[in-house]
Amino acid sequence: MTPKELTRRLPLTALAFRGYDLANLGRSQELLADQRYGPTVTRYLTLASQAAAEYLHRSVDLIAVVREGKELPLEAYGEAVALVLAMEGAQLEILRLHFDVPHVAARLSFGFSLGELAALVAGGVLEMPYALKAPLTLADDCVALARDVNLGIFFTRSAELPLDDVRRLLLLVNCEGQGVIGISAHLSPNSMLLMGQHDTLDRFKELAQERLAVKVQFRRQSEHWPPLHTPIVWEKQIPNRAASIMHTLPFVLKEPRPQVLSLVTGRMSYTDYSARSIMHQWVDHPQRLWDAVYESLSLGIRTVIHVGPAPNIIPATFKRLADNVRQQAQNHISMRMLSAAARRPWLKALLPQRTALLRAPFVEHVILEDWLLAHAPDAR
Repeated sequence: MTPKELTRRLPLTALAFRGYDLANLGRSQELLADQRYGPTVTRYLTLASQAAAEYLHRSVDLIAVVREGKELPLEAYGEAVALVLAMEGAQLEILRLHFDVPHVAARLSFGFSLGELAALVAGGVLEMPYALKAPLTLADDCVALARDVNLGIFFTRSAELPLDDVRRLLLLVNCEGQGVIGISAHLSPNSMLLMGQHDTLDRFKELAQERLAVKVQFRRQSEHWPPLHTPIVWEKQIPNRAASIMHTLPFVLKEPRPQVLSLVTGRMSYTDYSARSIMHQWVDHPQRLWDAVYESLSLGIRTVIHVGPAPNIIPATFKRLADNVRQQAQNHISMRMLSAAARRPWLKALLPQRTALLRAPFVEHVILEDWLLAHAPDAR
């Protein structure tokens, strides 16, 4: 896709920002080393390093981290957060400076976890150093909580998860007093991410297999995770402490541009004054990724630009949905008919409520860091 095509598509484009993960470098080293892109990347990494050093109370050199190409450990969670946010900003700046593609013209943006902060920065609501203040000030406490927290993917293959029954089982496990477990993200109607302390994931798995009416499966990851978007963060009063920090942040009193589709609410909930209250909820509320995916499809999004180093969870969610729609279509209707049905409002009214999902196979995805490197100007 050429820069002109990308610009032409912006009115029906969503910017999707990635969040923190175990691997956070992606192709940042290549972008930093590029003769044309390097100065922009350096400027963003320097700004983020200075903010991180102030909030973490230790020396931070993100340029050195990127040059060395070594992923940061859990203990450097704060530095990793600053790195991701800096690279997301740098990628969009490169897109504007070198290709004249104005990201503010996109239809909407959304971000998974940390990515929602990046979307607010890109939307002009908050400058990057201020956006880092709350998460980095509380980063080491999140690391301390993470040391006995694991993540698990809970899913079914044949039916929707009975959400109310799942919530009841989570409460039962928490009432046993052996640790806290909570939903971290709703990935789809049949899958979610759970985070739990100690052996609560195993205990929940036992109860789910015994008591839920649907056959469930569970995949537990061995790595430890900062337990954002779960009630585990209540243990160190992280939501209220974050809210206190945000009281004095210089939010710009305007609607973000592009509009931000919040994963806290699954809707376009940001107004000219609501950012503080939504970001307070962001700390411990589950990420409603599925709602955001469906809402973007229902708004007619045809292109998704994935911003950040090696984006994974959002592209994977869209791909899984598109593959499932294609597979279902092979049994019932041709893809050409499926495409036509998704574009005709009169027919949409006659089809099931979630007909916007039919658009998933026709959405084009752009991994921005790959696109930038593929279109890098001749530096000779």
